[in-house]
Amino acid sequence: MSRLLVVAPNWIGDALMAQPLLIRLRAKLPGARIEVLAPPWVAPVARRMAEVDEVIEAGLRHGALQLGARWRLGRRLKQRAFDQAIVLPNTWKSALVPFFADIPVRSGYAGELRYGLLNLTYRKATGREAMALHYARLAEQPGIEPELPLPFPCLRFDPEKMARTSARFGISGRYTVFCPGAEYGPAKRWPHFRELASKLDSQIVLLGSSSDKKEAEQIPGKNLVGQTTLDEAIDLIAGAAAVVTNDSGLMHVAAATGTPQVALFGSSSPEHTPPMSAAARVLWLKIECSPCYARVCPLGHFRCMREISVAQVLEEMKKSEPGPVHSS
Repeated sequence: MSRLLVVAPNWIGDALMAQPLLIRLRAKLPGARIEVLAPPWVAPVARRMAEVDEVIEAGLRHGALQLGARWRLGRRLKQRAFDQAIVLPNTWKSALVPFFADIPVRSGYAGELRYGLLNLTYRKATGREAMALHYARLAEQPGIEPELPLPFPCLRFDPEKMARTSARFGISGRYTVFCPGAEYGPAKRWPHFRELASKLDSQIVLLGSSSDKKEAEQIPGKNLVGQTTLDEAIDLIAGAAAVVTNDSGLMHVAAATGTPQVALFGSSSPEHTPPMSAAARVLWLKIECSPCYARVCPLGHFRCMREISVAQVLEEMKKSEPGPVHSS
């Protein structure tokens, strides 16, 4: 039995866009053991993927070299005798643990001059391609393109656990989830959630990380921003009637649970990081300066998000329908 180590991305959304790679690996190697090395804030997502046999929490600080800690982790992982490591982040330091673990085949994009650390390297496509395709290419030999269309991400969830989570936060009946934040920066945050809330009959539940608290303060509803774990947020999103979200990690969570959603894009592009779900509706005005991928609007007018109207969002909400689900 072959044993694979996949080094996960450091962002929740990227980890979900990497799931088609894991699905393809499982199809190609049905008897293989697939383990994922992930930071603690990504691990809950990986644990809900049916293709993953075990999640190993890295316990490394984001952005820090921590050479000694990476060496010690690599030496511990050496005992597991992995046959291959697939390194998804592009950074030089992300390739260190598989190298220290003496994994014989270490594959990934060349990235930050990682020749030697990796011994099976891939060339990045020119331009900004869909991230899911970027990752899925690593399931093939270099130079071979993956078969399209790619499978959609799909997270497991337990209806009984979902019900307990809702009860713990005092949520009952039909509700709509708003995800008004975006870790990347204000250029990805739609400014009209408050007005949208006034137009809906259902209960509003606000979700996000503690860094999203400012965006949620003025929006009416049950404000759980910064108060849930990621596992709890996944349960609440899976049980929602609908989700309205900026381009964020929780947007990809909603896609992977099959919950109907309206995803709002401005400075980023749904051609690069789309919500991969038949239940997702995307609003993107694609004005002349979009996508700029800036954290803050460099022109000061913020038209790409400001001009997405509440009426447009309501119309898209009417069109969205639930997608496939994967309960466990």
